[in-house]
Amino acid sequence: MIKDTIVNGFANAPHRSLYHALGLTEEELDRPLIGIVSSHNEIVPGHMNLDKITEAVKLGVAMAGGTPIVFPAIAVCDGIAMGHTGMKYSLVTRDLIADSTESMALAHGFDGLVMVPNCDKNVPGLLMAAARLNIPTIFVSGGPMLAGRVEGKKTSLSSMFEAVGAYTAGKIDEEKLREYELKTCPTCGSCSGMYTANSMNCLTEVLGMGLRGNGTIPAVYSARIELAKHAGMQIMELVKKNIRPLDIMTSDAFHNALTADMALGCSTNSMLHLPAIANECGVDFNLDLANEISEKTPNLCHLAPAGRTYMEDLNEAGGVYAVLSELNKLGLIKTNALTCTGKTVGENIADAVNVDPETIRTIDNPYSKTGGIAVLRGNLAPDGCVVKRAAVAPEMLVHEGPARVFDSEEECIKAIYAGEIKAGDVVVIRYEGPAGGPGMREMLSPTSAIAGMGLDKEVALITDGRFSGATRGASIGHVSPEAVRGGLIAYVRDGDIISINIPEYKIELKVSDEELEARKAEMPIKHKENLSGYLKRYAKMVSSADKGAIINIK
Repeated sequence: MIKDTIVNGFANAPHRSLYHALGLTEEELDRPLIGIVSSHNEIVPGHMNLDKITEAVKLGVAMAGGTPIVFPAIAVCDGIAMGHTGMKYSLVTRDLIADSTESMALAHGFDGLVMVPNCDKNVPGLLMAAARLNIPTIFVSGGPMLAGRVEGKKTSLSSMFEAVGAYTAGKIDEEKLREYELKTCPTCGSCSGMYTANSMNCLTEVLGMGLRGNGTIPAVYSARIELAKHAGMQIMELVKKNIRPLDIMTSDAFHNALTADMALGCSTNSMLHLPAIANECGVDFNLDLANEISEKTPNLCHLAPAGRTYMEDLNEAGGVYAVLSELNKLGLIKTNALTCTGKTVGENIADAVNVDPETIRTIDNPYSKTGGIAVLRGNLAPDGCVVKRAAVAPEMLVHEGPARVFDSEEECIKAIYAGEIKAGDVVVIRYEGPAGGPGMREMLSPTSAIAGMGLDKEVALITDGRFSGATRGASIGHVSPEAVRGGLIAYVRDGDIISINIPEYKIELKVSDEELEARKAEMPIKHKENLSGYLKRYAKMVSSADKGAIINIK
């Protein structure tokens, strides 16, 4: 065992004295040491219950003969960070989480790890750490929030942001806005739609790193506590059999994850996180795989914000395993992939049943014959950009209109609320990419304002930043190369015609090459000044979005 190198023998007596200072007994030191990486804090609603999950994991580890030891990981609440400078610190924490977990695990010689995340960046950050460390590891998330209810209809965080847009447009009054505020987020947990946190928790299950129900069992259900205990017990099996993350997160596992992503209609942020995790696993992940898999993968789920079903409905319908079972009827799943259960995907889903064909459409009745995410290319994004096409209104799948250009999210929001955006416009927000932002802020505020004002079926939005999983409409992000790295998006001007064709995976700026060359000579690239601390380092080191906005490129 790894811990033997720091526990056993006379030379390690100083180490043992420090373990005894922790109150650990000799009996506990004789057992495998299991690190439990807890993202619990009191500022993120998705994490406020992780103390209970962590205690359940500890009990499960002890029941199975291990010694559980907890250490922390940070997490940013994207909803609270949204729309101001705090959002610059969201994506960048993914690398901090991976680096700090690597440091803690290797410094203290754990034999296995149980990761307890829940929200947008700490799920992929801990998956990156798991791959990098490659010691037996299992995940158990905190679970999704229950949907809110306003006037008898289910709501989620995107409903709240859109309510602000509706209030600004005079469609609802202050009293109704207040009702949304009080009822939209009724419990702890990751926000209740298929947003980034729930997307990544579901994909963790598909990758084979979490047990059945990891992505869908609601945070407030007692079954979530049971799941945590089972995860604590199962890590001991993984340690015993020496099953490691790189045995599980293979190219077949990523194929399955991308396939499930298309069927579930996951957040576009998965197109940042899956490449970053694959990079740590040494697995080649080209964005073009998304379109290749999307072409043959039906979109089976329209969870909020794309539709009127929520994570609690997906759980009742049979969860992620039921989706995989449907996809397997078409032979789209690599069933021999190993998982943290010690069994293959095929063995895991053998008894899975889809009990609600409205929440999880059957392969004979999909929402569309192609997947929920598309990667577009063209002169405006030669290295690609991403759209959640499952959440795009049919009339916006093909669109052409004049550009309205903004050099920051704040400039755009001001114009939207001033009523300056008109039907047919293509809103362009630039200098918000990984390096240019820096930090690649999510754009839920402008997209929700557009939707709340009733323009989501008439206005497109393009950015080198990214979108929340709560975004719906023709919202196209991750434009690569980004503006600050000389991408063509830096040279777009108001009134330029932009053509979008999602079914054909195309995006074009209809300006002549001669005109663009002239603009490059007279339009200097804008760099953020007065950067300091972590953001300054991050801006210098981060890759483009098409590579996953990663720091350590293998």
